[in-house]
Amino acid sequence: MDLSPLSELPGVSYVMPVLNEEDYLEDAVRTILAQDYTGEKEIVLALGPSTDRSDRIAEDLAAQDPRVGLVHNPGRDIPIALNLAIAASRHPIVARVDAHSELTPDYTRRGIEALRREGAVNVGGVMRAAGRTPVQRAIASAYNSPYGLGGGAYHGDGEAGPAESAYLGIFRREAIEAVGGYDEGIRRGEDWELNLRIRRAGGLVLFEPALGVVYRPRASFGDLARQFFATGAWRAVLVRRHVGETPWRFFAPGTLVMAIAISLSLLVLQVLGAVGWSWWSLVHLAPVAYAAGILFAAARLPDLRGPVDRLLGAATLVTMHLSWGSGFLAGIAGFAGRTVDRSRM
Repeated sequence: MDLSPLSELPGVSYVMPVLNEEDYLEDAVRTILAQDYTGEKEIVLALGPSTDRSDRIAEDLAAQDPRVGLVHNPGRDIPIALNLAIAASRHPIVARVDAHSELTPDYTRRGIEALRREGAVNVGGVMRAAGRTPVQRAIASAYNSPYGLGGGAYHGDGEAGPAESAYLGIFRREAIEAVGGYDEGIRRGEDWELNLRIRRAGGLVLFEPALGVVYRPRASFGDLARQFFATGAWRAVLVRRHVGETPWRFFAPGTLVMAIAISLSLLVLQVLGAVGWSWWSLVHLAPVAYAAGILFAAARLPDLRGPVDRLLGAATLVTMHLSWGSGFLAGIAGFAGRTVDRSRM
């Protein structure tokens, strides 16, 4: 991927989808405006059809600072919002940011240093989930643990280097434009899919653990389940579309849900006497092993103290795994197109 040389202090356009983010939006924007990067900065907020005070907060922020601009996203989907915001922005660096995330003060400066040093076209850092209530803290702890999400380097403190994707991301605009922007037909997993096309085109996607972002996850188990079901469903779309290019971990939750479903179905048949208690009963080892694994993982989740917190942590892990896996199976069956993440509605 041939790109023009990057200047020492290139201007940065931050693009942010916004939908029902009244609790987090102002803090997110303030951390962007407070970046210690001395180059030019602008923020473009893509406003979805919020039903809370998000639009009013966004309008107040824009009135207070000319660096904050607004575009409207009546369709609500994240990739559409990102493309609209990118089109309305002007700087050679595009930083994707979320309304429920807070950047560390040195995030932009370190990110651009990494782009220049490594010749990368996108760089991302570590998602450090944090909660404000007991349930949200348990959810955050699972996000920060390999037992919760696992796999992606940006969920831990791995080594800097090439990555398959990046959390949020600080992009060269030319790289985004070269591959056609975000795929507006992908409602979840749009980051992974965009980075796949960038890598195919020869661009380097970089993980830089020095970059830190505080992420505020969903605050209830119901919202978490809706989010993860939608995520799993759209990951299945990526698996079907990019055969052989998706990591094996995408399949693990769906396999787990199938194993538990088979075990429960067989147990019902055995209790009713329709099936004997033969070697088929070995299938029951799957849910037993999973339950033992959950107890083991919950005892090791970071930043949780006491039996109540551990119980919430265990409930979080089960919600994540089974919701993601159920969504994945629905997506494999071809129902992802009807699946929308309504966890922030």
